[in-house]
Amino acid sequence: MPLRMEQIGKEFKLPPFEYNPQTIELYHLGLGITDLEYVFEKNIQVLPSFAVVPAFRILLEAVQVAGINPMMVLHGEQRIEIARRPIPWMAKTVTTGRISKVYDKGKAALVIVEADTVDEAGGLLFRNIYSLFARGEGGFGGERGPSKKSEAPSRAPDQVVEFQTWPFQNLIYRLSGDLNPLHADPAFAKLVGFDRPILHGLCTFGVVCRAIVSAMCGNDPARVLSFEARLSGEVYPGDRIITEMWLEPDGRVMAQAKTGDGRLVLSNAAAAISG
Repeated sequence: MPLRMEQIGKEFKLPPFEYNPQTIELYHLGLGITDLEYVFEKNIQVLPSFAVVPAFRILLEAVQVAGINPMMVLHGEQRIEIARRPIPWMAKTVTTGRISKVYDKGKAALVIVEADTVDEAGGLLFRNIYSLFARGEGGFGGERGPSKKSEAPSRAPDQVVEFQTWPFQNLIYRLSGDLNPLHADPAFAKLVGFDRPILHGLCTFGVVCRAIVSAMCGNDPARVLSFEARLSGEVYPGDRIITEMWLEPDGRVMAQAKTGDGRLVLSNAAAAISG
């Protein structure tokens, strides 16, 4: 099915989404976090990666708007930009999305989706930027797009955080709204080439964000201005995630994550943090 190029730039809205401390606590538990400051409503903190939750449905909407076969889509990269820090622990939100660009990568199209989430007064809370690879949709003669890399430095990391995921973590994380059967249904997982359900890529994204907050931000999530990463490989529930981090002279934190057996699962990660 050819891409609906005429949809580029047009806006589409998700239904209103309201969240509260329990929504945040469930999300944090889905990341495997049990520290009370993240899972108990007294003085609760909100991880920057929570920004993906109110916008979970935007990818499904974007795929439908663009006319892409959802079975041929890979979520390649994710970026969040936090406009209000700290993220409020309660809000009524509306998320507006748009397909901002489509690049021709030959065998695939790279579809860039932007989504702004605002509160009921219209104030911007955060922005999500998704990079989707639509396999089989390339070769239409469009621009190839910029080559952007945030590669990890070659020196030894400044900080390393190891995190053991739970065997059932995928089943908790999906309760925050990402209901893709790939992460729960063994038959579906085998249909698309996996031995068993895999952990959500955005769950790994959140685990690494948590590592950066704890190791590089003094456990203050409000210091994170933005965070981006490439979802490079699958994580299975029960895998150990090892996050390596480097503090650069410009103040950015570079990161990558591997499983305990050495598989690279998140790369080209960079977080802008305040002093």
